[in-house]
Amino acid sequence: MSSLGHNLKVLMPLADGVEEMEAIIMLDVFRRVPWMVSSASLKPGPVTTAHGVRLMPDVLWSDIDPAAFDLLAIPGGQAGTAALVADARILAAVRAFAQAAKWIAAICAGPLVLEAAGVLAGRRATCHPAVPLTQLRRLPDRVVLDGKIATSQGPGSTLEFALKIVDAIAGYARAAALAEAMVVAQPARP
Repeated sequence: MSSLGHNLKVLMPLADGVEEMEAIIMLDVFRRVPWMVSSASLKPGPVTTAHGVRLMPDVLWSDIDPAAFDLLAIPGGQAGTAALVADARILAAVRAFAQAAKWIAAICAGPLVLEAAGVLAGRRATCHPAVPLTQLRRLPDRVVLDGKIATSQGPGSTLEFALKIVDAIAGYARAAALAEAMVVAQPARP
């Protein structure tokens, strides 16, 4: 368990086309820990998700310093991921998190952002089965942790993914307590 287990600061970049289940479930679970979670939009105003839901991010990406955060959590969604891959600030943040050995989590198409930033080479990872990763063979596992990089497959694995991240950082007891409170299956013991 990390010494950051109870004071973690999480940064989640959001762009139009983000997969709303992945964003909301990660935001919700991480805030229940409780961790301080900031969702950051690439543009002013609400973000329109992959299925037309409008989300109001906490801050603009341009108004924050990614270095002040401990975990970068990247939801998927094809259009949202494409926007993140196209933004040099996001790729620089991913590289900086990897170089500083900080936690990075990406789900569904989100691992494409990690691939574009060059941080997946030589690592184990997974993503949505329909998403091609070129730097590695996509593992069939629903959730993969390789050091401080966590990846997962998609909307249906988001709760499991978020709880595994909580387990890895704050400990099994905290993850199990959250699972019980949310009436979901207990995370597997490490």
